[in-house]
Amino acid sequence: MSGAGDRPDSARRFPEADRPVSGLGSTEFSSEDARDERGEAQKVMDLAEVSVGMTVADIGAGEGYYTVRLAEKVGEDGRVLAQDIDRDALDRLGERVERERIDNVSIKLGREDDPQLPPDSFDRVFLVHMYHEVSEPYAFLWRLWPALAEGGQVIVVDTDRPTDQHGIPPLLLSCEFEAVGYQLVEFLEKPDIRGYFARFERADTRPAEGKITGCALK
Repeated sequence: MSGAGDRPDSARRFPEADRPVSGLGSTEFSSEDARDERGEAQKVMDLAEVSVGMTVADIGAGEGYYTVRLAEKVGEDGRVLAQDIDRDALDRLGERVERERIDNVSIKLGREDDPQLPPDSFDRVFLVHMYHEVSEPYAFLWRLWPALAEGGQVIVVDTDRPTDQHGIPPLLLSCEFEAVGYQLVEFLEKPDIRGYFARFERADTRPAEGKITGCALK
């Protein structure tokens, strides 16, 4: 939890997170070979039913472990938007995209309380081992909601441990999503992807910006 004075003005109409927030994790991709040995990205993409031609977002993209694999999966007719709040990481990702000549990836700087995604655009939005780092979850998720296309889904991969230890308990995750207008449609424990897999869709309605009830940490 952060002090009220540390919050961005654009988040003040939303509840403050009643939980600690993990510091930003490493964005280095030296472990990509090890992750591929476990088949991590392929398993997550298969579970998420990513297919050719989809438009997807990789939030907290870092240097692009998922970004480059999603780009290959959706093919030349699909699009991937890689977003992060770390400008240096995005610069390195941009260099990687250019070096590997990946033509279907766009890169965008986000904010801690706003993923800055265009509306009605995404079939899948991936939050992989990063949601516990979101310091303004209610504002962030509320502003993410309009970005989903019809039938779009938010895919969360995270670990069942305290939020200040680079994870988030599944019940707290579901509570925060449901508080701003999502519904959980699938949850799987998946040790081979270093945690669990959760899939959310938009509910039929969502609360107004100033009418959200936050979740209490138990």
